[in-house]
Amino acid sequence: MDRRSFFKKAAAAGTGAAAATALAAPAIAQSAPKITWRLTSSFPKSLDTIYGGAEDIAKHVAAATDGNFTIQTFAAGEIVPGLQAADAVSAGTVEMCHTCSYYYVGKDPTFAIGTAIPFGLNQRLTNSWFYEGNGTKLLNEFYATHGLIGYIAGNTGVQMGGWFRKEINTVDDFKGVKMRIAGLAGRVVEKLGAVPQQIAGGDIYPSLEKGTIDAAEWVGPYDDLKLGFYKVAKFYYYPAFWEGGPVIHAFMNKAKFEALPKSYQAVLQDACAFANSNMMAKYDAKNPIAIKQIVANGTTLRPFSQPILEAAFNASKEVYAEISAKNEWFKKIYEDQVAFKKEGYLWMQLAEYTYDTFMMIQQRNGKL
Repeated sequence: MDRRSFFKKAAAAGTGAAAATALAAPAIAQSAPKITWRLTSSFPKSLDTIYGGAEDIAKHVAAATDGNFTIQTFAAGEIVPGLQAADAVSAGTVEMCHTCSYYYVGKDPTFAIGTAIPFGLNQRLTNSWFYEGNGTKLLNEFYATHGLIGYIAGNTGVQMGGWFRKEINTVDDFKGVKMRIAGLAGRVVEKLGAVPQQIAGGDIYPSLEKGTIDAAEWVGPYDDLKLGFYKVAKFYYYPAFWEGGPVIHAFMNKAKFEALPKSYQAVLQDACAFANSNMMAKYDAKNPIAIKQIVANGTTLRPFSQPILEAAFNASKEVYAEISAKNEWFKKIYEDQVAFKKEGYLWMQLAEYTYDTFMMIQQRNGKL
């Protein structure tokens, strides 16, 4: 081969390789752009388990994208008040929030179904309805009308029925009780005679202490112990019939989410799924320890009576019928969840309930 010809061909090949490299680099950069989002939480940092869901999302997104997609997390009140988190996302003030859908029932009662409704699904069935049923699909159709897209990113499991300054032995004992309670549960206890109040988590303690409210529900033993409710209310009731498996959502501004690279969208959804699973694991580990401390501090632990549960169940059915008669979104999503619930509890009473009941008896008998 002629030397001159060889070097010409080699130079041409080198030029082609350099051109290919120049073209490839921007393509790679475009697929993993540097993006920074802000996330506002509805919870204070002191509640490390529930606020920690937002931090879990941010950490996993950063790790999966080599730090190219970062999410800055802010506690309630640092950007907007906790109960305005989703409003800030809708308005585009922030790209994302970590909140409870039912905080926004004032806009539309359908928002309640996104978190939990009285006598709804437990945590296991909630996950199943959102992931394998129509939950995510139907609710995102609704959320889109508010400029949002949401994925479940936390669950507390069945919550406690709340803290009361007086005993609640009968349905009549609810009459006149000013109670901090969220979502449609407020409308249910209102039918029992209570006076529902919507108060952010960080404001519950001073409201109880001052007597502005007579009772309050929040989450469960771990969070309630941290907030010190046992110091200002003596009676602790269970279960929260209004929150069998309450979801904490990650809401994104729909337009901004859809503008993300597909890989970032997938990473964000996976991070939400991790936060969802991890939060439940944390509560299951921490609540058993916390409930013992609460009782040791002199708290009186009481179950709601069967008549109270029956009255609340009947009241909830009335509420759903009233809303469904006026709200097509609520009716459509509620009926889908009810159909799912009927099948789910048919199975759970056969296997899950039977097994758990047997094991609980062994625990009570000191055999574990």
